[in-house]
Amino acid sequence: MWMQDGVKGQLSSYALSAGLFGFSTAMMITPSRELLSKHVLPKSGSGPSEEEQENGYYDIRFFGQTTKKQTINTKVTGDKDPGYGSTSRMLAQAALCLAQDISKETVDGGFWTPASAMGEHLLARLEKYAGLSFEVIDE
Repeated sequence: MWMQDGVKGQLSSYALSAGLFGFSTAMMITPSRELLSKHVLPKSGSGPSEEEQENGYYDIRFFGQTTKKQTINTKVTGDKDPGYGSTSRMLAQAALCLAQDISKETVDGGFWTPASAMGEHLLARLEKYAGLSFEVIDE
C-alpha cells in the first residue's frame, strides 16, 4: 500500500498494521468474531449485483525497482469485477496453464510463485482468456 514519505507515512503504516493485527486477533476469539459478524462485516448475499459484476473493471499500477536500481512501472487492467468476475477466471487459467503448458521438468519440486513457475505462459493465457492486460508504462 502506498504511504507518504516521512513521519506521517510511517505513522500511517503503523496504524494500518495495528488495525490489521487487531482485526485478525478479534476474528480468532469467538465472542468478538460474532460481534463483528453481526454488526460490522458484510452480510451473506450483500455483494455486488450481477450487473455490477459484469460491468465492473479495474486498473492497477505497480511501481517497482530492479536489482540494478532501475525503476519499472506496470499497469494491469481487467474487464470484470475483480472479486467476482476476474478471480475465478485467473484461477482457472492458472490451473489450465499448470496442467497443459508447464512440464514437470521445467518446474521441479519446491515452492514456486505463479510468476516463477508459469511466467509468460500464464500472462498469455490471462490476456487471451481472462480479460486481463499487462503493460509496462513510463510515468
